[in-house]
Amino acid sequence: MPLCFQTIPNHKEQEWDPRKVDKYAGIFRFRFWHFGEWTEVVIDDLLPTINGDLVFSFSTSMNEFWNALVEKAYAKLHGCYEALDGLTTTDIIVDFTGTLAETVDMQKGRYTELVEEKYKLFGELYKTFTKGGLICCSIECPTQEEQEVETDWGLLKGHTYTMTDIRKIRLGERLVEVFSTEKLYMIRLRNPLGRQEWSGPWSEISEEWQQLTATDRKNLGLVMSDDGEFWMSLEDFCRNFHELHVCRNVTNPIFGRKELESLVGCWTVDDDPLMNRSGGCYNNRDTFLQNPQYIFTVPEDGHKVIMSLQQKDLRTYRRMGRPDNYIIGFELFKVEMNRKFRLHHLYIQERAGTSTYIDTRTVFLSKYLKKGNYVLVPTMFQHGRTSEFLLRIYSEVPVKLRELTLDMPKMSCWNLARGYPKVVTQITVHSAEGLEKKYANETVNPYLIIKCGKEEVRSPVQKNTVHAIFDTQAIFYRRTTDIPIIVQASVWAGSPRAGSSPHQIGGYFTYVWNTVQGPLHSLDLSLQVWNSRKFCDQFLGQVTLDADPSDCRELKSLYLRKKGGPTAKVKQGHISFKVISSDDLTEL
Repeated sequence: MPLCFQTIPNHKEQEWDPRKVDKYAGIFRFRFWHFGEWTEVVIDDLLPTINGDLVFSFSTSMNEFWNALVEKAYAKLHGCYEALDGLTTTDIIVDFTGTLAETVDMQKGRYTELVEEKYKLFGELYKTFTKGGLICCSIECPTQEEQEVETDWGLLKGHTYTMTDIRKIRLGERLVEVFSTEKLYMIRLRNPLGRQEWSGPWSEISEEWQQLTATDRKNLGLVMSDDGEFWMSLEDFCRNFHELHVCRNVTNPIFGRKELESLVGCWTVDDDPLMNRSGGCYNNRDTFLQNPQYIFTVPEDGHKVIMSLQQKDLRTYRRMGRPDNYIIGFELFKVEMNRKFRLHHLYIQERAGTSTYIDTRTVFLSKYLKKGNYVLVPTMFQHGRTSEFLLRIYSEVPVKLRELTLDMPKMSCWNLARGYPKVVTQITVHSAEGLEKKYANETVNPYLIIKCGKEEVRSPVQKNTVHAIFDTQAIFYRRTTDIPIIVQASVWAGSPRAGSSPHQIGGYFTYVWNTVQGPLHSLDLSLQVWNSRKFCDQFLGQVTLDADPSDCRELKSLYLRKKGGPTAKVKQGHISFKVISSDDLTEL
């Protein structure tokens, strides 16, 4: 369904028809996306005027009132016309379409300087546009006096332009000679006022158009369907506009895949610290992790994930003496690959991103993330406040957003019979470096497997390297201290065989935790590194270690050795790791 039909349902039936005057009741229905739901608003046709002229929105056509009626309904949704003042462009588009909006700072992105980033931006805009998204752009307006002031190239400062087409065009042999390039990256914009157009290259009167025949224009798709439209090159677009609003159409999943995940949550205050869910921003280190926590999984490297946090707009209640919007934001952490319970301390978790903290209705963060699990912590700047929020995450691959509600494994008859966890252990294997090659041209593809009992965690394969950076994390809640923790690392030599998975080919190295004398006594660590070959795997080395959990929790590095224990002869290569353990299940 086109986005406009969501806002104006049955638009043809609602239009005034002089042939059906008896059916006209002076009532109009509109729908707006409001805090995760489509909300219907019904209004009459009485519009505010002064001396017979509309006070707010109006059309150049004397018998067209749709924009004024939509604006009245929108003002009713927010409480009054005054509440519309200060809404951002993205807020308005989201309310009218239900899309997920992202604001791009063109200057911060340095698209005029970084060629690769510029073409990556073009690719994202093209994909968004072809999927039915909406794209707007504007020029920075430092002061109110400069609002709508014309630039040297005919554009208006502080004015919002909409994108109506985007094309990557391959030129024929004749046109390549004319324009000295094989491809044109072109963007068509529209000024909603229907006037005041771009006057630079590719404007209506520019010399570029003189080089094209009418047939060329039609074949290339460089046509204009409305007054106020104009074409620009990608270079000029990046050079002239400062802010870009990209609103992705997320109403229709592609091939059944769910690209948008959303959950409604709440910051709450409770006397019980374990139930208090309003911990304030990251500066409040003692209470920060009391906030609600949400985990999602990025299944592959290099995917862009857009995270949006929205609060209920409090400006609607200004007339009742309610405060303005809260200052909100969120933090993002990369966590263990098997994390199931809430974070309680941030010992080894990587801080993967942070949003701005501001009192707008919505804050967002857009990042390319590596494969793994991530915990998002939405916060208010100050702790001890109560409010609802809406969290939305968009990605082209499903990320399975869910809330972390439990602090530790549940106490039940089942786990009492099997044994309730006594120890929580967190392991990070940072790297395996300087691995031995038997031949100079030999290919080495190492990976890790971390095991505790029947539970195991696998790292991604690091291809063709003897200096593998893993940063693989795992956390285990152990029912008995007699069950060892095993960390395996296999190495592929050459290209993996078709149909093979990492555990089917390769050797291993192991960490074995032996705590016969009690829950936190000694760590018997054994590491073996193997190089997988077609007929016989090659042993590369191992390390063993007896360590007490009371040791410092810093990164350790150990050399690989031959078989035979900690006194065996040193071989080439070493590993770096960190182990943290506690009998307090809520420490990690």
